[in-house]
Amino acid sequence: MRVQSLAEMAVEVLTTADGREKTALGRAHAAAWFAARDTAKPLPIGRAEPPPRPARPVRPELLAPSAVPRRRPGSPGGRIALLHAVAHIELNAVDLHWDLIARFSDQPMPRGFYDDWVKAADEEAKHFNLICDCLEAMGSHYGALPAHAGMWRAAEDTAHDLLGRLAVVPMVLEARGLDVTPGMIEIFRRHGETQARAALEVIYAEEVAHVAYGSKWFNWLCGRDGTDPKEVFHTLVRRYFHGSLKPPFNEAKRAEAGLPPDFYWPLAEDAG
Repeated sequence: MRVQSLAEMAVEVLTTADGREKTALGRAHAAAWFAARDTAKPLPIGRAEPPPRPARPVRPELLAPSAVPRRRPGSPGGRIALLHAVAHIELNAVDLHWDLIARFSDQPMPRGFYDDWVKAADEEAKHFNLICDCLEAMGSHYGALPAHAGMWRAAEDTAHDLLGRLAVVPMVLEARGLDVTPGMIEIFRRHGETQARAALEVIYAEEVAHVAYGSKWFNWLCGRDGTDPKEVFHTLVRRYFHGSLKPPFNEAKRAEAGLPPDFYWPLAEDAG
């Protein structure tokens, strides 16, 4: 029987629509990758063409960012809406990491690069399921509310630029999660909702590594090319990121992830 390559596994995840099925498949593929990694027959990285956009369930309805109802976490419904938004972010993160693996498998990278992103994708799948469990315990589910339609734009904009993908996804978007998650944890702590608080604490602890993977491989590629990582980062974020970097920043966690202040503060100053 022919052995499935990692890139083919990635495309299989990307073309699975249901969130629970997508994450179960991704976790199974991650387990297979790591089980074979240190054997005499590690799985091949291979090549496979990812879809332009990942398969998605019929629900949630995807709206323009300005049309998504504002979340007011002081009410139970508002906290459900907040968790629903987190679940949507985590499901997109699953696809972003598997897309990174498949889309750039034609570029010569060490196997450790794939180890890092398979691990990140596996953890994002865990995060999605943790938040879905919280929603269901609160009488809701993923898909019950509308969600942000623009979350795949970063992938589309950087589809042919590995450095750009690393700059925008882990080093900007996921780094933003380090800034805002402590405040979300405090909301659920204040309301005595221990399951949601515990899930967010797991996410917060593990997202540091995902930002660190981005920083590590961004710096590695710049070192290989003999370019200044800070200057390249500023150029790529200005080119590809359509939002603005806004303080306050979680400088301690960003530093832990290998993201120094002189990378992001100048971009925040650009935005006024």
